[in-house]
Amino acid sequence: MTRARIYTTILMCAGAGAIGLAQAPAATRAAGTVTAHADIKGDGITGTADLTERKIGTGIVVDITVAASGLKPGMHGVHLHAIGKCEPDFTAAGGHFDPGPAGNTDPDANHPFHMGDVPNLQAGANGRGTLKATTTRVTLSDGPLSIFDADGTAIVIHGNPDQGITGEPKSGVSGGPRVACGVFTKK
Repeated sequence: MTRARIYTTILMCAGAGAIGLAQAPAATRAAGTVTAHADIKGDGITGTADLTERKIGTGIVVDITVAASGLKPGMHGVHLHAIGKCEPDFTAAGGHFDPGPAGNTDPDANHPFHMGDVPNLQAGANGRGTLKATTTRVTLSDGPLSIFDADGTAIVIHGNPDQGITGEPKSGVSGGPRVACGVFTKK
């Protein structure tokens, strides 16, 4: 990996509230760990997203692993979206997951400060990519940051990279068109 790619990956992870790039080894996971899974589908695109909630000291972190194939080569924005629906054209997933009294689900405004912001996924020349990150911005267990709220949560892969900046509504700075989507279920 080139220095520029490493630096970009570190910046994107930091901007998305990530605190690590690798999923914790199985030996460090406590009994009763909460997990979630989504099958991701789009036009010629397939993949999976797996989330694992674990405790670190008195805090909670969620490890994110996304693997997809059939993507155009390059960077793709990835976000947790506010509604656990993908049909008909992935707009049913709503805006970015951002609960709270001051939340703003507009994908391009208040960006990259949404709870559902995730680092970009890099697809290789073969159209395949894997993303591993850790975040403190969401939980899988009950609480105000749980992705398992009343209407659930989806994961969306975008056609373009997330630029990591705030833009005007519908400007596309957070990744543009939605090319694949999956709904999380608790495991």
